Amino acid sequence: MKIRKGFLVLFVIGLSGMVLMLTACGGGDGSSTGTLNLSLTDAPIDSADRVVVDFDAVVLQPAEGERIRFDLKDTGGKCDVDPTLCQIDLMQFTGTQSVTILDGVEVPAGQYSWMRLEVNAELDTVFDSYIELSDHPDCAPGMYELDIPSGAETGLKLNRPFIVAAGGVTDLTIDFDLRKSVHEPQPNDDLCTFKLRPTLRLVDNLEVGVLTGSVDPSLITEGCSGAVYVFDVAATEPDDVDGSDADGTDPITTALLSDALTYTVGFLLEGDYLVVFTCDAGVDDPEIDNDVAGEPPVAFSGATTVGITANETLEHNFGP
Repeated sequence: MKIRKGFLVLFVIGLSGMVLMLTACGGGDGSSTGTLNLSLTDAPIDSADRVVVDFDAVVLQPAEGERIRFDLKDTGGKCDVDPTLCQIDLMQFTGTQSVTILDGVEVPAGQYSWMRLEVNAELDTVFDSYIELSDHPDCAPGMYELDIPSGAETGLKLNRPFIVAAGGVTDLTIDFDLRKSVHEPQPNDDLCTFKLRPTLRLVDNLEVGVLTGSVDPSLITEGCSGAVYVFDVAATEPDDVDGSDADGTDPITTALLSDALTYTVGFLLEGDYLVVFTCDAGVDDPEIDNDVAGEPPVAFSGATTVGITANETLEHNFGP
């Protein structure tokens, strides 16, 4: 049988196109899925020894498709407080430290609209999520239940979209800024009820750098509760943590000063930031605006613009 040369060329081209279409649709080469790692880190507070949250699951919402739910007791995550639960002491994972809760799970590649952390936050006689204190001005040393409003019903939602690369590994980290998230008990609250209203950042680990440095002893005043606050570079005026930009821009994240007068801020996206130092972090209550009359103000010093480069560490020291 004779086959015309032109017809053969068209047949080969058509067959090649079919192969390409099958490959693009995931025809057995694994390119339609990717690997996802998810970790947690924290910007700590100085009023607590432990802040333990009982995580139940991670829910992912693809831009197209059904939601995906991972039970954290079944995914190889580091649920470090109680192996039968997934309780994590966020105070143990600060600066550049993080704890993995999804470790190498396979998910469909592509765009995702949001993710949600399901937490156990029922108020009962058994503490699921709790805070532990040893030196608090208003509460006796001990363990107190951590109330997470709507946590049991809706979880903790992150609306930041992200992409899982086809055939690759995507490493994401969620930053719990406890200074902005843990709300102190209300006046005359004999039960010392702490509330967790998380302020969360989701970052891709390939896009972040580290800021570290020290503070000159001359800046340390008596009773200093030292911390470094990191703001968007466009901030017109650094502000205390109060949940409102009406009187100034809230910090993106914060870092406590160590006993050696050093600090480390991890997981900062590449870009420019305004950084400042304060000795008044201990009075910065996220429930209130400290600039209003009758409240201790939060004073800042050493305001400097710094540039963060992905996968690099920048040193910035605060001097007199």
